[in-house]
Amino acid sequence: QVQLVESGGGSVQAGGSLRVSCAVSGYDYRGGCMGWFRQAPGKERERVATIFSSGWTSKVESVKGRFIASLDIERNTLYLQINSLKPDDTAVYYCAAASPGLLSSFECDDLRERSATYWGQGTQVTVGT
Repeated sequence: QVQLVESGGGSVQAGGSLRVSCAVSGYDYRGGCMGWFRQAPGKERERVATIFSSGWTSKVESVKGRFIASLDIERNTLYLQINSLKPDDTAVYYCAAASPGLLSSFECDDLRERSATYWGQGTQVTVGT
């Protein structure tokens, strides 16, 4: 059974950095596509970063440049580093994963919600001015 549990959200000032974590259990990283999404109040959920893992190597795709996904397989943890935070980054951040082997590395770059089988419960990030 795959479980994803986010942590590390909080309130930060604009211009700062924050790293949120996603504890992963039961997931086969080989051919795995994982990603980070966010949803701001009144807006649709959007993808901010994806990471494709072929085991011990990973390819990262960042949609907005300031968002960097990383995967520590030994710790079973997915991370999202957010730099140069802006008030517009205020949102609930979710980690998600597609079924292993479902998507190629190329397809993972464009991970859609409908392709992500597993979701965490989300962690709130609030950026003040």
